[in-house]
Amino acid sequence: MIYLRLIMESFRFAWQALRANLLRTILSLLGVTIGIFAIISVFTLVDSLERNVRDSMSFIGEKVLYVEKWPWSFGGNHPWWKYFQWPQPTVREFRLLERNLNNDAGVAIMADRGNNTFKYKNSSYSNASLMGISYDYTKVNEIPVEDGRYFTLQEIDAARNVLIIGQEVAQTLFPNQSPLGQQVKVAGQRFNIIGVMEKQGESLFGAPNFDQMGIIPYFTFTKLFATGPYGVGSTIAVKGRDDDPGLLELEYEVRGMMRNIRGLRPRDEDNFAVNRPEMAAEAVSGLFQVVGLAGWVIGGFAILVGGFGIANIMFVSVKERTNIIGIQKSLGAKNYFILFQFLFESVFLSLIGGGLGLLLVFLLTLIPQDMMAISLSIGNIILGLSVSAVIGILSGIIPAVLASNLDPVIAIRSK
Repeated sequence: MIYLRLIMESFRFAWQALRANLLRTILSLLGVTIGIFAIISVFTLVDSLERNVRDSMSFIGEKVLYVEKWPWSFGGNHPWWKYFQWPQPTVREFRLLERNLNNDAGVAIMADRGNNTFKYKNSSYSNASLMGISYDYTKVNEIPVEDGRYFTLQEIDAARNVLIIGQEVAQTLFPNQSPLGQQVKVAGQRFNIIGVMEKQGESLFGAPNFDQMGIIPYFTFTKLFATGPYGVGSTIAVKGRDDDPGLLELEYEVRGMMRNIRGLRPRDEDNFAVNRPEMAAEAVSGLFQVVGLAGWVIGGFAILVGGFGIANIMFVSVKERTNIIGIQKSLGAKNYFILFQFLFESVFLSLIGGGLGLLLVFLLTLIPQDMMAISLSIGNIILGLSVSAVIGILSGIIPAVLASNLDPVIAIRSK
């Protein structure tokens, strides 16, 4: 009961101090508000950006290895110009991996080319991507077909002119009718539309937008565009199994088989890259860390100013209430009661400033965004309130200790 009375008494004093010196208090809390806003807004933007980047990169799939000419991160013992000499993955290599791998859950080959135009009667859709895939691509990544169907094995092997289009392509070329069964012209060839993909939305960092894409069989793609050393590069995607954590066994097997296919001797270096989705995540993690550090630095200076402001309020409050402190102690109030009273007031004021900063961040998340959804997480709210509480404790501890150690006789006479 005494602790509840202590809290209520401390809350009453804090509220009276806030009301009595409203302008001074607001100006002092402004630093804490700006600091918490700077830190939490940066963390909220970073978290939202990271979440949207991972969603945008979901097209590369989970537990997938990509055999390509170019590595996603330049490193190792190769100078960058040596990568030019590496050969592109071929259909022969794809077939050999498909037949001989033991630790995989699926193997696919794919290639894509941008800046294509889809034409239907008098309508056209420009700057579309066109991707060719093998039949087992759905074992590696998802093709979310909303209307129609996926390719048959016969259509893939026979290189038929069949096409699956994205939502934006479908809505542009066929605004008032179903695209299924219609014919569009791409790269001088007519294609029958057999499927329409689900709407995916815009993506970040250059990730392919399936809404603006058409997908055709891989061998149809190779008839339209040259592949190989002087043409469009192909990628072999290998899906890992759930019982292979880290895909270590699969990677060793893929590397060994590719070296054997390309006739590399034991002392020869690899002339291909085995890329992992984690490489793409690591490429942007450094940026997130730098932005987060910048938020701490900017917000830290503002919070430092706010902390001094709260400390100033508390010193003034102790000075103004010295007589009251003396009366309380003469009536039997313990030192910890006085200490907690002023410390609670300091924390309360700091939490008000932090709460206002969090409110500003929340208002920021309400701004509609097409490219990136911004949301304030519970973790960031807790972080903001925790930082505010710590600043309140640090700012009020010295004034609270001075107040608790006042001599009651001297304190009563001060007025």
